[in-house]
Amino acid sequence: MRQLLLGPMKNFVYLVGAQESAEVAVVDPAWSVPAIRAAADADGRRLAAVFLTHHHADHVNGVPELLRQHDVPVYVQRSELEAFDEARRLGSAVRAVGPGDVLTVGRAEVTCVHTPGHTPGSQCLSVRGALLSGDTLFVDACGRCDLAGGDAAQMHDSLHRVLSALPAETVLYPGHDYGPVCVSTLSRERAHNPYYQRPGLEAFLAYRNRPRG
Repeated sequence: MRQLLLGPMKNFVYLVGAQESAEVAVVDPAWSVPAIRAAADADGRRLAAVFLTHHHADHVNGVPELLRQHDVPVYVQRSELEAFDEARRLGSAVRAVGPGDVLTVGRAEVTCVHTPGHTPGSQCLSVRGALLSGDTLFVDACGRCDLAGGDAAQMHDSLHRVLSALPAETVLYPGHDYGPVCVSTLSRERAHNPYYQRPGLEAFLAYRNRPRG
């Protein structure tokens, strides 16, 4: 797992692969394709796939450039495709995935975990005890629900039902550097994240939708 901090919005881009394989997947390629390629080259790895956690521009703006250099599949949650305008131009490179689908990159298995709330097709990626959470779960926070397609009730379900089913020791790799640390665990978030301190839907919605100063 390699974590790259790129762009003006403090995005994390990830390279994910198995130690015993020369292939890696890039998760949410954005802002600097040369930096992403340089990181893969430095590790002696070949880019073999792209996974997108959702369609927002700050997570996908490097995809067209990357595909001009690498003929690789781009995996997108099925219910996200309608909102992902770029998918039509990318053509056959885009592959729809569903909840629970498992794809192999080298010898690393990547499980797609559908977590709507930030967008209808937001997904997290589970890889060998790690969770790449995109804009679903941050350190001490969760993703916005007030953008197009956002739904705070779905976010509550994704956090309190879907992700709560994962082991507490799962290592959390968020989509942005918004917290006091850049890597966490689900056990830490369940203990400290304010969105986990409000398990009831009414309390969660009141906190999520509270006025911001």
